[in-house]
Amino acid sequence: MGFLSATEQYKILTENISEIITDEEFRGKLERSVKENKPLRCKLGIDPSAPDLHIGHAVVLHKLRQFQDLGHHVVLIIGDFTGMIGDPTGRSEMRKQLTEKEVMENARTYQEQIFLILDKDRTEMVFNSEWLAKLNFADVIKLASQLTVARMMEREDFDKRYKENIAIGIHEFFYPLMQGYDSVAVRADIEFGATEQRFNLLMGRQLQRDYGQEPQVAFTMPILVGTNGVEKMSKSLGNYIGLTESPDQIYGKAMSIPDQLMEEYFRLATTLPSGEIDSLLESLKKGEMHPRDAKMYLARELVTLYHDDKAARAAEDNFKQVFQKGQMPSEMESFLFKGPLPLVAVMVDAGLSSSKSEARRLIKQGGVKVDGDIVDSIDYELKQQDDKDYIIQVGKRKFARVKVN
Repeated sequence: MGFLSATEQYKILTENISEIITDEEFRGKLERSVKENKPLRCKLGIDPSAPDLHIGHAVVLHKLRQFQDLGHHVVLIIGDFTGMIGDPTGRSEMRKQLTEKEVMENARTYQEQIFLILDKDRTEMVFNSEWLAKLNFADVIKLASQLTVARMMEREDFDKRYKENIAIGIHEFFYPLMQGYDSVAVRADIEFGATEQRFNLLMGRQLQRDYGQEPQVAFTMPILVGTNGVEKMSKSLGNYIGLTESPDQIYGKAMSIPDQLMEEYFRLATTLPSGEIDSLLESLKKGEMHPRDAKMYLARELVTLYHDDKAARAAEDNFKQVFQKGQMPSEMESFLFKGPLPLVAVMVDAGLSSSKSEARRLIKQGGVKVDGDIVDSIDYELKQQDDKDYIIQVGKRKFARVKVN
């Protein structure tokens, strides 16, 4: 196939990124790719440390999809081997090591969710245990000899933990080495990661040189702030929008983000053309568009990305009914349980909370209603009712219809 010119590709591919290391090398790789009609090998490594992906993860995936749409090849590395150690980047303490079973279960869901964005035909998916598990101890010593302790302590997280007398495991030093060796194994032309991954990406460049390869270009991507407008998006912090959440959940969460985050979400979380985003933001600035309308536009775009336009419009109608008119949603998931059952257990089983401890906390905070009445006891039970269902509401956005028999 033919490629767009290097100049045209460069303009598209450098939108909404944080840094390119180095810009000159990237231009050179693009020009050679066009001249030789050969796609670039674009590497992304993902450690399956949690079971689901959110739109914060999708920032880099959408950038990779741009590369694919321009004819390039994505090498997606599932870090089943590195995942058992855990990336120490940004950690204030040693990360809990996952078992092989946990890693593989998470990896399975990643494989399903990633192709909501990436083109499967232009994606090569590999597990880094394919090469890392085969290294013998002599290979590991050789790999470790490429780096000094002083260089490793340049990492802000390690330096901070050392000064605060917080333990650093020797195995954690091997993480950036293993990630760098991944680049050697797949002969990456470009590697992608969040801004906090800069040290690890540079390690790939260094090791490729040491192993006689042309160094990869490092693309760092902005980190999406979570829906609370404070910390980066994280499932553990509850400030996330999951790729596989229902249309109503995605729409409702998008409507909850602070107004000042709208530009960031439009640019990083949607695939709208930059010119259209510029025009929309200008209308907002001039007061020609109400922030609520802009946010509804954003919410529709996000639902459409991961579901479809029909689901987006249904979610918008439902949102208006529930939040603007104060009515119950027209549709909600239904569950059947044998009772009596504690409300806490029902909330977990119905997906209204992630754990019993979270369910108790929500009840104590007055955030749970049964049939429109606030529940004031964590010991509340749902008893058998032959003639009607319970309607459980958690917060503003989560509803479930529960039948107990």
